[in-house]
Amino acid sequence: MKAGIACIRKELAGIYAKGEIESLIFLIFEKVKGYSRTQFLLANAEELNEDDLKEIREIVARLKNHEPIQYILGVTEFYGLSFHSVPGVLIPRPETEELVQWIIQENKNSKPFILDIGTGTGCIAISLQKNISKSTVLACDISPVCLETAHRNSELNSADVSVFQYNILNNTPEISSIPELDIIVSNPPYIRETEKSLMEKNVLEHEPELALFVSDKKPLIFYERIADFSKIHLKNQGFLYFEINEAFGAECCKILQEQGYSEIVLKKDIHGKDRMIRCRWIL
Repeated sequence: MKAGIACIRKELAGIYAKGEIESLIFLIFEKVKGYSRTQFLLANAEELNEDDLKEIREIVARLKNHEPIQYILGVTEFYGLSFHSVPGVLIPRPETEELVQWIIQENKNSKPFILDIGTGTGCIAISLQKNISKSTVLACDISPVCLETAHRNSELNSADVSVFQYNILNNTPEISSIPELDIIVSNPPYIRETEKSLMEKNVLEHEPELALFVSDKKPLIFYERIADFSKIHLKNQGFLYFEINEAFGAECCKILQEQGYSEIVLKKDIHGKDRMIRCRWIL
């Protein structure tokens, strides 16, 4: 196994940072051999067979092409749960776990009706349903591949999440078939086109632009539309939670204030960046 690890390090050197390469090595052996971290450390002297080496070479070749490891493995982890990860569906980020944690902390003892707008993998909706025991959770997305993936992930995690197709930009904001909601949450596209130059190559070349980018002319359009939608569908005293672009904290708060929302809280992530907003709809 030593030779296999050395080969991976050599092939990926200069493409990924040293610490990232070590993380990738463990993930590769977890996939190929089914090792836990302890088993991986104890199996250093084990010889790899030709099938193992072939699979490792194939994974490394895809990594050298900057393909995200989550797509290569077909699975990722979010908030302690496993999720199918497929091309065309945004890979869940650690920052979004902080948003989920905030919602759980504030609502774990309630019985909320929740809607996740732009659900992607379903990671927010499923994590909330699994951790707020008496919740009822709905999730929507415009993308058929996202809807299929969110449904598969609900089954994978034995989560009771109802998924439906909806376009927040074009569809009428009123949906008669959903109940009044206690919580609406969204991590919408919020990266401006001009910020593409700051993005990693593996993101730009492989993850869906539809889930990432917004026009420089209307960078907050999703927040405006979701705020409109939420005024129709939130119960009195209901909560709206957003993940946001760190550059637009004040602007997002201003939009919500102008729309008539109260108790607006702008929260920083673990890196000290403005990343989340919570507000309340009071009739």
